Amino acid sequence: MSQITRREAAAGVSSRAMHELSIAASIVEAVTEAAAGYPGARVSAVRLRIGALSAVIEDSLQFCWGVTTEGTPLASARLEVRILPVVVHCATCGVTAEIGVQSFHCPRCGAPALDLRQGRELEIESIEIDDPEPATAHAQEKQTL
Repeated sequence: MSQITRREAAAGVSSRAMHELSIAASIVEAVTEAAAGYPGARVSAVRLRIGALSAVIEDSLQFCWGVTTEGTPLASARLEVRILPVVVHCATCGVTAEIGVQSFHCPRCGAPALDLRQGRELEIESIEIDDPEPATAHAQEKQTL
């Protein structure tokens, strides 16, 4: 059983999830900055592309997303994660193919395939926002009531 610090225990995050916690905090910061350009709009979803070799555990990231967005304008936003497979290019036979994370050999000829084309990504793919409701319509309704 791993030990956790008081700070981690208070946040409900184990030391194994600290990697994902810092990633989630960085995503919250980036999305908050981007959303500031759309006053009154609400972020409804954040979509990520994460490579299979990025060492990110999706369940931990989802948990940390909930922790880092609590009490922020992103609290109700969904985090949607797309895991990308490892893709390599073989210099020997010229094939570009998806491989497992354990073997860096060409699936066609068996030669070592070290030209990594996909698998290390950690990117915000898109941010979905809902347009704000017109403030003037609500203000007029309140005045007439």
